Amino acid sequence: MKTYLISYELIEPESSPEYSRLISMIKTAYFWTKPMKSFWLIKTDLTSLEIMHQLKNLITPTDKLYVTEVTKNWTAFNIATDYPKDTLLLTQKNCI
Repeated sequence: MKTYLISYELIEPESSPEYSRLISMIKTAYFWTKPMKSFWLIKTDLTSLEIMHQLKNLITPTDKLYVTEVTKNWTAFNIATDYPKDTLLLTQKNCI
């Protein structure tokens, strides 16, 4: 199981059906957290391409979507998560 970052910029407001469908699909991941606005970390057995295909079908052609695998070489400042830090490589040594 790998960790992925998902980020998006939707043209429609957060109350739109597209936004709700996108969030619901992201939350089907084994683990998920939303540490910042429009920024998610998930754990899944899917590839980044499979995640992209699932999510892009839920948004409009003018929306923006980014999916990438998260490795151990990262850093963050003042990031909170919805579940234990070690499940997404969010350890104190990585958080500035």
